[in-house]
Amino acid sequence: MKSDFIWMDGEFVPYEKATIHFINPTLHYGPGVFEGIRCYSSAKGPAIFRLKDHLARFLESIHILGVSNFPYSIEDLSHAIIETVKVNKFESCYIRPLMYLDGPLGLNMDRSLPRVMIASWEWGPYLGEEAQKSGIHMMVSSYTRLHPNVNMTKAKISGNYVNSMMAKTLALRSGYDEAVILDPQGFVAECTGENVFMVREGKLYTPPLSTVLEGITRETITTLAGDMGIEVIEEMITRDLLYIADEVFIGGTAAEIVGVRMIDFRTIGGGKVGPITKELLRLYLENVHGAGAHSAEWLDFVREEEQ
Repeated sequence: MKSDFIWMDGEFVPYEKATIHFINPTLHYGPGVFEGIRCYSSAKGPAIFRLKDHLARFLESIHILGVSNFPYSIEDLSHAIIETVKVNKFESCYIRPLMYLDGPLGLNMDRSLPRVMIASWEWGPYLGEEAQKSGIHMMVSSYTRLHPNVNMTKAKISGNYVNSMMAKTLALRSGYDEAVILDPQGFVAECTGENVFMVREGKLYTPPLSTVLEGITRETITTLAGDMGIEVIEEMITRDLLYIADEVFIGGTAAEIVGVRMIDFRTIGGGKVGPITKELLRLYLENVHGAGAHSAEWLDFVREEEQ
């Protein structure tokens, strides 16, 4: 996962020296914001997928958190990310911008200054290539998705992901690949780092935005489904509806698109990756590698910046 350099507030710092002080409010309390972005190889060189959309959500998350003095624009961050890919000489990679607070310990964010670090590294599909081929086995977690008045669930705030880490770790220790997390009312929300979808009678269903993070991959999937002529319906989903779906799959930047073959030891559909899931993954990979109908609007080609 190592790269040569990490961008830190305008400077490239060697990997080993990209550190922050122990006395740091983000480290102790979790008020940071991050994004996960992928860069893919293409015929025109490295191509960053939906960079502006990710950075728009990054700034929205910082605003939701309540940081009022953030100094960078989307254009500033976009340039920094492209330069980070260049300096590390990656053809494909995962990119992680992080806003953290630099200041004294305490619960007053206004006493801290926002800082930004951007790292990149080579990283295959989060759940593995075999998972994309064969599908995964998920559990419905005993942990509940955060209530929107407990933590701000529309933001990728670092501290929110303690909930995801506990659910994910329990799933892995229990022999599963991933966990479905229910919302405080008991409806399906999302997985630990992915949105969830189900197919029934040729229609695609996914929980509404009222209960989930507004995933960039989620929106990508709904667009591709529309291209396929598939109706996409946002509505509350119960766990038992997942059990009797024709197909279930999950989607996120790190995982991409992964079919689900089983949930809580109940076989989903035919117990393998379904045809609609396969076609969505094919279209997704086609677009991120520069050969799809939406590639021109969704990709920032790194080497074009050199012209």
